[in-house]
Amino acid sequence: MTNSSSQKSTLGYFRWAFIVTFLGLILGAALGGQATGTIGGMATVFFVCTVLAVLEISLSFDNAIVNANKLKEMTPVWQHRFLTWGIVIAVFGMRIVFPLAIVAIAANIGPWEALVLAAREPAEYARIMNDAHLPIAAFGGTFLMMVGLNYFFNHEKDVHWIAGLEKLMARSATIKGIEIAFVLALVLIFSSFLGEEEATTFVHCAIYGLLTFLAVEVIGGLLDASQQTMSAAAKGGLGAFIYLEVLDASFSFDGVIGAFALTQNLFVIAIGLGIGAMYVRSMTIMLVEKGTLAEYRYLEHGAFYAILILSVIMYVQTMFHIPEVITGLGGAALIGISLWSSIRYNKKEQAAERAQAHKELHA
Repeated sequence: MTNSSSQKSTLGYFRWAFIVTFLGLILGAALGGQATGTIGGMATVFFVCTVLAVLEISLSFDNAIVNANKLKEMTPVWQHRFLTWGIVIAVFGMRIVFPLAIVAIAANIGPWEALVLAAREPAEYARIMNDAHLPIAAFGGTFLMMVGLNYFFNHEKDVHWIAGLEKLMARSATIKGIEIAFVLALVLIFSSFLGEEEATTFVHCAIYGLLTFLAVEVIGGLLDASQQTMSAAAKGGLGAFIYLEVLDASFSFDGVIGAFALTQNLFVIAIGLGIGAMYVRSMTIMLVEKGTLAEYRYLEHGAFYAILILSVIMYVQTMFHIPEVITGLGGAALIGISLWSSIRYNKKEQAAERAQAHKELHA
């Protein structure tokens, strides 16, 4: 990241996102025209791609904030790697390969057969994806819940937004494994509302989500520690890179599954969510380079609260459907309120500084 970044306009950060939007919507319209042979079909797919992009942005804005929080601790080399290789993995891996892998495993077929199924029998493909929603929600919800709790259960955390609750969690962090116990208790509570077979699947997948989080933390720490022992210049942040990739995957679960409520076409979903992912990438870069997280002290808090809410929603969705618009708006509202609180705090601090300066001037 260069110092010249501070001079870049806000729109400048979204240049590539605008280009991908333009190309993606043209490609989506072309797919619609090829599939239906009508102008109406082109317009429908164009609209669906637009809605999917907005859905992805609304669901993943908190992801951008969390990414920025982790990226600011990484070296410029690894920041660049995440924002180049990482976006390729995010767009192609999670929006195309991941749904294909789910169908291939669930239907016990090869990846190529899954791709053919998506192209020729989209209804059957969508059915298999929806049937896989419970294990995905249990795994992804558990991983995201650990991400959120790990932020608040931190005895070194000294900036608090909802002071009473966050101070309690920070003090409780001295109790080893308290966040793990909290998550396991929730898993048992939610599983008690499910049928026997579903409860078994839910608990198993939730434990895999928990183990994945712990494994990523341990592996990341070992990798980064080994790099630090080599030399300060060699410190790259491979552990943080892996952590961010798994985190992005967990955020993507909800959007990929929810997208099938709008269309059963894998390729339209990939275009729409891919466009949204580019805006998330652009927002991440802007937050890092402009130092927005440091400027708005409660913005991170809002993002991590949104993560916790999303993780609970993913658990609840194992019992009944919650519209994706509610999920997206809920997260956006929390982040908006935290931004408003940050602005209020900044104004209060500036007023106090002016009053102090005035007092010293007339002393």
